[in-house]
Amino acid sequence: MEAAALPAALQLVASGDTGLSLEKRAALGASLLLLQRDYRFERVWFWGCIQGVRGTYYIAQGLGPDLAAPRSRLYSLNCAEWSLLPPATEEMVERAELLTGRFQGDPSFEYAYAEVNAEDDENFQDDGKELTIKEENRLVATIEQIDRAVGIIPRRALMKTPLGSVHENRSFEGLSLTEAKKLSSYFHFTEPVNLKNKTLLEKADLDPSTDFLDSLEHDVPQGSWTVQFEKGSTVVVLRSLLWLGLTFYHVPMTKQYGYIYCGTGEKNLDLPFML
Repeated sequence: MEAAALPAALQLVASGDTGLSLEKRAALGASLLLLQRDYRFERVWFWGCIQGVRGTYYIAQGLGPDLAAPRSRLYSLNCAEWSLLPPATEEMVERAELLTGRFQGDPSFEYAYAEVNAEDDENFQDDGKELTIKEENRLVATIEQIDRAVGIIPRRALMKTPLGSVHENRSFEGLSLTEAKKLSSYFHFTEPVNLKNKTLLEKADLDPSTDFLDSLEHDVPQGSWTVQFEKGSTVVVLRSLLWLGLTFYHVPMTKQYGYIYCGTGEKNLDLPFML
């Protein structure tokens, strides 16, 4: 969610546990603006927080003019001092998927792969040393996983130019009440997968400038999202059951929308058995 609209946005998702005290919210309001100035970001989003055993990581994302370009990710342990995270690679994501359990809250903590699967010879390097992954790398890989799986935007909120860059759609005035109830009105804010597999006939009714992402209606497993109207049906709230703690909000007929994640950074692998 936008750093400038953080206080109002947190009120709209107040029914979910954001884990942010008044002191933390005040500190974020001041530090995120300084972060945008110091790093010269076009805009800064407060992504959320990942709760560890001994501490909590507060995450922010810095964006440039092209919203589809790779984002800079930063973390803080006190909502005041921020550290830049390394870019997430496919290798980081694959290794992080092997790890289970809570985060420790210490960026320098190292996980040993032998603890995950002691019988796998690939857990050891050629010189016999055990493969490890720092919690800092696990953190950025988990953020990447969550963004790919459940980072969402309303339909038509963003626009793709003929040159391929993505910008805010200035003509977007929000979803109607009817549209806001449908999962097809929300898109994954990541590289599309299902869209590439659609036939020309299925793409005939799509606008390439706004319908360039995958919608939520075909997410697997079915039923991994809940859609609710709250605060007297003035705001629609989507919650992910796959990544518990992800909350998206949108005020119909306005430009207000955003999402925040506040959880342990663990994927709900039991979801198929709960539906």
